[in-house]
Amino acid sequence: MSHPLSRLLQRLRGQRSDLPPAQQEKQDKPNVFVKELSPRARRHLLRHFLALEEKDRLLRFGSKLSDEMVTRYVEGINFERDTVFGVYDRRLRLLGVGHLAFAPKESTRISGATIKPVVAEFGVSVTAAARGLGVGTRLFMRASMHCRNADVDTLYMHCLSSNKVMMHIAKKAGMEIHRDYGEADAYLKIKPANSATVFQEALEEQVAMLDYIVKANFKALLKWGARVTGIGARKKDDGTPPPAA
Repeated sequence: MSHPLSRLLQRLRGQRSDLPPAQQEKQDKPNVFVKELSPRARRHLLRHFLALEEKDRLLRFGSKLSDEMVTRYVEGINFERDTVFGVYDRRLRLLGVGHLAFAPKESTRISGATIKPVVAEFGVSVTAAARGLGVGTRLFMRASMHCRNADVDTLYMHCLSSNKVMMHIAKKAGMEIHRDYGEADAYLKIKPANSATVFQEALEEQVAMLDYIVKANFKALLKWGARVTGIGARKKDDGTPPPAA
């Protein structure tokens, strides 16, 4: 039996909860909770980006950034101007990150696509272990909803044409795609906000925060248990890693 919050989110997202169990499981599993990140998450962000494989780092940033440049990128994220979203696993590692950067439309390559003063650019990265779970799509959906509620009507993505995941997300969202010299620009026109979209974003953030708190408390409980019993220390001594949190 699904959780009441899950059923409510399904209705808000346009998903059906009256399907047979097998079809319902296929539609809404796994649950991916997208949480807005704060400056305190820089350590998690840095760990996520540095752990990306070389090809994934190329697809995310458009070039092969060194560890030093990735560190500068994370340190330079302006959380007061931009919005960053993340999906955590049960060990509080970031499976996916979506960076929603806001900039004056004149500074973008699609300045003629909107009459609004600001355009949002979206970049996303997903770890290899989380591929096929819908993490990238969920991050994109949350970013587009945030733009809608922030009165931004144009969401822009720039990536290599070889980035099949981004191209799939763009096409699935109905974005207009322009290709030039191995790169692609895609933008999506976003509808105005309404009370339902504002409520949906607030609810999804609350659910994601609750999910994070539960995972953090469970991880702390396991650490406390390891200290009390000494199991973690013994395993560390014999070279065996402690149990996964």
